Amino acid sequence: MPSKNGGKPTKVEALIEEGTLNPAPEKVSDPKFRDSEFFDPRDAVQVKYEMLRWVLVENATIMDAAEQYGVSRPTYYQVKANFDGAGIAGLVPKKRLRQ
Repeated sequence: MPSKNGGKPTKVEALIEEGTLNPAPEKVSDPKFRDSEFFDPRDAVQVKYEMLRWVLVENATIMDAAEQYGVSRPTYYQVKANFDGAGIAGLVPKKRLRQ
C-alpha cells in the first residue's frame, strides 16, 4: 500500500495492509504501551503476545490480563489456543476474503 504522501507506508498503513491493526488500541492499559517507541497498542500481534507473556511469565491472572489488554476472557483463551497451535503466526488475524 503506497503512503498517502507517496513514500514509504506509515506504520498504521502497514498494519492496515497486513490486517494487524488493533481496532481498539485505547483499551490497552498496560503502562509499557504508553509513550513507548517500541510498544504500540495499535499493533494487534504485539498486544496479544504481551498479554500472553504477562500471564505465562509474570503470573498475572487471566482476568487481569484480559482487562489490561482490553479483551474478553474468551478472547484471551482463543488467542492462547491460536498461539499454542501456530506460535507467533497464530496471533496474526485471519484475513477476511473480500466478496
